[in-house]
Amino acid sequence: MLSPTKWICSFFGHRLIVSKDVTNHIKEYRCTRCDEELTDTAHGFLAKLTPKFKETNDFVAKIHRRRCSRKVFSKAS
Repeated sequence: MLSPTKWICSFFGHRLIVSKDVTNHIKEYRCTRCDEELTDTAHGFLAKLTPKFKETNDFVAKIHRRRCSRKVFSKAS
């Protein structure tokens, strides 16, 4: 049986807020009603934030931070 908040979200839809910016194009979202976590996929859809997606997003964020820091450093020279 679904809890009342999950039932409301399944009927009316989730009320999402951005919980983490992974890159400029990838974000992690959290529903304010039922606390379900979602993320952007490679095809632009939303999917539940599983441990595998969480690990992938952390790896992509690490690469993105490195590349951004290199661009800032190379522009300063």
